[in-house]
Amino acid sequence: MPIITCGTVQFHHKANDKAYNMSVVERFCREAAEQGVKVLAFPEMCLSGYWHVRNLPRSSIEALAEPVPTGPSVQKVIHLAAHYDMAIGIGLIEKAEDGRLFNTYAVCLPDGQVHRHRKLHAFEHDEISSGDSYTVFDTPWGVRIGILICWDNNLVENARATALLGADIVMAPHQTGGCNSRSPQAMGLIDPALWENRHRNPEAIEREFRGPKGREWLLRWLPARAHDNGYFLLFSNGVGEDDGEVRTGNAMIIDCYGRILAETWKAEDALVVSELDLDLLPLATGRRWIRGRRPELYQVLADKRGDELRPQDARFSETPTGRLM
Repeated sequence: MPIITCGTVQFHHKANDKAYNMSVVERFCREAAEQGVKVLAFPEMCLSGYWHVRNLPRSSIEALAEPVPTGPSVQKVIHLAAHYDMAIGIGLIEKAEDGRLFNTYAVCLPDGQVHRHRKLHAFEHDEISSGDSYTVFDTPWGVRIGILICWDNNLVENARATALLGADIVMAPHQTGGCNSRSPQAMGLIDPALWENRHRNPEAIEREFRGPKGREWLLRWLPARAHDNGYFLLFSNGVGEDDGEVRTGNAMIIDCYGRILAETWKAEDALVVSELDLDLLPLATGRRWIRGRRPELYQVLADKRGDELRPQDARFSETPTGRLM
């Protein structure tokens, strides 16, 4: 198998400013092309803006939303993908033909194809629906790409299902880190003043980005998704103040053994690039272990327990879960 060069971006989007956010996408596409990137991941909902959406009325969300793939934003990215001979993934709010709204990630290929993933566990707003299918597809470079948006990656079943569908590379767009988590040992708020003061005192905000509210939290679980399932992972994230919370960036590329190939913890917009050695895939530990699965034991994973919650309720509930039995 050949080597393929991939990139992942972190950037500080502007809420409700699709023109500005698209200009950032265009700039990083140029930079990535100069470095030979063939697969480029941008963050979740990076075109519309993210956390402010939870406070918008439906009419305002609809004003931000676009059809996929016929909307103007995806059409621009289709042009960029063809121009740079690159697969480009962007996050936006989609308005479906039936009127439903989705947190969607669209990957545009050089030949004009668009592959759409609707977030499986959407919690950003009661008016944003969750998707109901996995997304894995072929590319011109002989690798299959999967997509899991933010919380989709936190449930191990989604990572395994995407691997079983043949994903070699998973694009993992996020808006995370610095969240006001209900779990006392998961992330936590970062003082927005540290972000505002980042040019005068970069060490203070970068210490937070590297610490338990950012990189340390990610390393508890994210590399395991790649290792256990035998795929490369492109982690893209927002960075900076986002309606009262501070996203921690930490854009990184992880190989199929869970090793970090490239990363940043800078408090700024950034592109991270690495070559992926696809010859690592056939004998990757996770891929070998998957062949030892015993599906006859796994009915418990598909059975409803009776305590399931909507993604919104599960994300924001402060009620202890008790024992899982």
